[in-house]
Amino acid sequence: MIIAIDNREQLAYSFKDYDCTVEAATLNVGDYSIIGFTDKIACERKSIDDLLGCLTSGRGRFEKELARARALDRFCVIVEASFEDLAKGMYRSQMRPHSACQSIIAWQVRYGTPFIFAGSRKAGEYYTHSFLSKYLYEIEQRHRMATKAQSPAKSAAA
Repeated sequence: MIIAIDNREQLAYSFKDYDCTVEAATLNVGDYSIIGFTDKIACERKSIDDLLGCLTSGRGRFEKELARARALDRFCVIVEASFEDLAKGMYRSQMRPHSACQSIIAWQVRYGTPFIFAGSRKAGEYYTHSFLSKYLYEIEQRHRMATKAQSPAKSAAA
């Protein structure tokens, strides 16, 4: 698997502990995708402070990204903190924790986007790799099944 990393991603995961390669790319949505499937799947990585920026001063821009992501087969936002960290206000922002939590829940409903609170940066990298890897596996399985289903038709036509 070749993971596409958006060239604007400031703290990119290395994926050095995983069986994959990485390639810089300009992604329309998200920070990570799969080469050849950038129009189908993406993951957006957020530290908790990045997330709070998206809830405050960057809210409009981020909501536009969530709206664009609806065109993808799969998209998720991976937060390198726990939901409890958000609920307890363990971030550098004046936003009330209740308001932050309610905004995230509203976005999940409005845009159909899961927000994965991975708990840490390392767990976020693990989840990102697994999410992309499982998507690619499912695509490969569907292709095999479609190819197998078409095999009898080819034999009958010959």
